[in-house]
Amino acid sequence: MTPTLVFDIETIPDTDGLRILYDLPPDTSAEDVANIALHQRRQQNGTDFLPLHQHRICAISCALREGENFKVWTLGDANSSEAEIIQRFFDGIDQYTPQIISWNGRGFDLPVLHYRSLIHGINASRYWNLGEDDKEFKWNNYLSRYHTRHLDLMDTLAMFNHHANAPLDDIAKLCGFPGKLGMDGSKVWDAYHAGGIEDIRNYCETDVANTHLVFLRFKLMRGQLSQGAYDAEVALVRDTLTSYMQENPTLVHWPAFLAAWK
Repeated sequence: MTPTLVFDIETIPDTDGLRILYDLPPDTSAEDVANIALHQRRQQNGTDFLPLHQHRICAISCALREGENFKVWTLGDANSSEAEIIQRFFDGIDQYTPQIISWNGRGFDLPVLHYRSLIHGINASRYWNLGEDDKEFKWNNYLSRYHTRHLDLMDTLAMFNHHANAPLDDIAKLCGFPGKLGMDGSKVWDAYHAGGIEDIRNYCETDVANTHLVFLRFKLMRGQLSQGAYDAEVALVRDTLTSYMQENPTLVHWPAFLAAWK
């Protein structure tokens, strides 16, 4: 069975880069840089959602299904640099050559990863393979929209029509899964600025758990899983998250996630 790797990123304004782009004095605080950039964006577009190349990644969470195992974790630790967690992500692709699964990964997560990898000089050769080194990648690679080595669930379910896109939170809840709990992407910068990086990392983990569960339902719909196999996969997720809670009673996100999962 090909390993599957669900991934999700959380981002904040790239205040170092924005200081350069806006030609601001070197001693301008990160908070002031972000406020200036967000204000300019609102003035220009009516939204404070920055262009993708102006984001900095503060967390990458993954859910890996490989062999008999399933695990959810966030790369690095709270003090890891952006370059370190990005390199770890692409090192995982080198190691497992998994099918990667996302929700809006093509529209957000992967372009941000591309820009940040370029800035940091990250090695991601396996991911960028288009068949030069492995002929199988000519017909199924991570970059082509209509290949499945990267499956953007949102894009696929909407038939590649952005007018039909749906939020992960809505779809997860409609399928009976917990959905988002207490945080969303719009709150990440405030949480980060307040020192809440662990809260962001925990939130990112619940997003990949929701996405993995929706992916299992998608496989059931496609006939790739029988009802019995689907039930077993869902039970594996629940059991794994329960074990995390039991092993580390200080965790708060998995008890809340399991309590919301009816």
